[in-house]
Amino acid sequence: MPRHGRGWGLGGRTGVDQRHTPLIVSLLEPTLLHLLSESAGHAYNLLFELEKIGLGSIHPSVVYRTLREFEGLQWVTSSLDSEQTQGPPRRTYRLTPLGHEILKDWQDELKKADKLVAHLLGRA
Repeated sequence: MPRHGRGWGLGGRTGVDQRHTPLIVSLLEPTLLHLLSESAGHAYNLLFELEKIGLGSIHPSVVYRTLREFEGLQWVTSSLDSEQTQGPPRRTYRLTPLGHEILKDWQDELKKADKLVAHLLGRA
């Protein structure tokens, strides 16, 4: 039986790779910002990269919604690209200067979290 909310660390390991914990979901934002800092991209390509990284369990609608939120916050800009697709135009996302600042803030937070996780694992 799947567990939700508190107690993610409890119980058996059934379906662990098919679901995502709140910790994993919290990594979506900095991961998308990082991917966009490397190069502009379509949401479809970003989904592919998330899968390669290990965040493929996050539903595509969450990724699309997050990208729209980034645009509302002016962390990214987007434009329609009809030249590189046979189907309907795809939206290409690019990191803004503000988005780069936010990514730097995230990197600082991840460094702090890395130390905390190392400490917790060292105590286990």
